[in-house]
Formats: sequence, C-alpha cells, structure tokens
Amino acid sequence: MNEAAEARLMRALHDEHAAALWSFALHLTDGDRTRAEDIVQETLLRAWRHSRVLDQSQRSARSWLFTVARRIAIDGWRSAAARSEVATDVPPESAVPDDTERAVQGWIVADALGELSPRHREVLLLCFFQGLSVADAAARLGVAEGTVKSRTHYALRALRLVLEEKGVTR
Repeated sequence: MNEAAEARLMRALHDEHAAALWSFALHLTDGDRTRAEDIVQETLLRAWRHSRVLDQSQRSARSWLFTVARRIAIDGWRSAAARSEVATDVPPESAVPDDTERAVQGWIVADALGELSPRHREVLLLCFFQGLSVADAAARLGVAEGTVKSRTHYALRALRLVLEEKGVTR
C-alpha cells in the first residue's frame, strides 16, 4: 500500500470512528480528558502501524479500536498502581537538614582559635562562645572594658586572617 492510499484510509478511519473512540476513552478515564486524548492518539497510532486495520472493506475496525483503547487504559492503570502514585499537595517528607557542613565549619573555627594568642582566644571564647557581656568579660579577665573591646577587635582580625589562610572565604 502506498503512502497516499494509507493516508486516505487513515483519514477515513479517523472520520468514521474518532468521535466514538473519544467518547469510549473518556468513559474509560472517568472524564480525564488528557488521559483520554492520550489513549485515542495511541490507539490511532497503533491502527496506522497495522495496515490491515485501515482497510475496512471487509469489516469495521471499530471493535479492534475499542479493544486496543481498553488495553491501553488497563496498561495505564496497572503502571500507575505499580508506581503507587499518591496525589498530594504536600511533599511526603520534609527535608532533613544536613549538619555535616556546620560540623566541618566548627572544626575549622576551633582549629583557627588554637592558632591565636592566648589573650585573643580567651576574649573571643568569653564574648562569643560563652555569651558574656563586655562588662562581665572585663570583670572575669580583670581588665578595663575598653581593653576587652580592643582585644576583641584584634582577635577577630587575627581569626579572619587565620581562616583565610585555611581557605575559608566567607
């Protein structure tokens, strides 16, 4: 069969059965128009691949088309059931935060603190890690509050340099 004859037969098949096939597919999908369109399209594609279906001179192709459409719908149900799809608006599980990055940063900062002078390390530990105020840190260290502020300033600068040497850029 040449392409022109095949195209003419396919158009005749479509004109005669497409509306009924569409209604049948819509019924199979409980009104899901998108799924019904897919079924009709796949059914007509299979008919085009089987040229004996296109020739309706001896019998109508409608029963063949409906059988194929039903099988395509059943295959769709089976594959959906195998995938265990559940439609939901909410993701099934929340993302678990990864504390690895935070742990690595903690080790890097602890290592960098170890490279500071004892005075700088001490003032940073009191003010940033133990949360003492400048006045409380000054009382603990036995120095003036201005000394705590200047040591903190230089300690942070030294810590930044050590971290930059370790490749930490932020």
